[in-house]
Amino acid sequence: EVQLVESGGGLVQAGGSLRLSCAASGFTFDDYAIGWFRQAPGKEREGVSCISRSDGSTYYADFVKGRFTISSGRDKNTVYLYLNSLKPEDTATYYCAAAPGCSAYVDDFHSWGQGTQVTVSL
Repeated sequence: EVQLVESGGGLVQAGGSLRLSCAASGFTFDDYAIGWFRQAPGKEREGVSCISRSDGSTYYADFVKGRFTISSGRDKNTVYLYLNSLKPEDTATYYCAAAPGCSAYVDDFHSWGQGTQVTVSL
């Protein structure tokens, strides 16, 4: 089974940056995709970004507005999400997840990391 371990969250002031990491293991040689989601208290989990390990295609939610960048390490076992120009509304628990292909829907993902907290202060 796929295992995902996240790190990199923390407390940052508005306008600051963070790099989130998702270390993946247990994949067979399949066309898996890694997505990033976030969830704030009282809100539904929403898709943020996704990268396909097969062809490297990347996708971003509209609310990212060019501020976030997703990338993978050279062996594709680690996926990064660079959070730039952070806003207080970005405050949430961020999760990485694995799916057969990129999707913005949580039900399409079969494996999830533990989550890492991002808090953006004024």
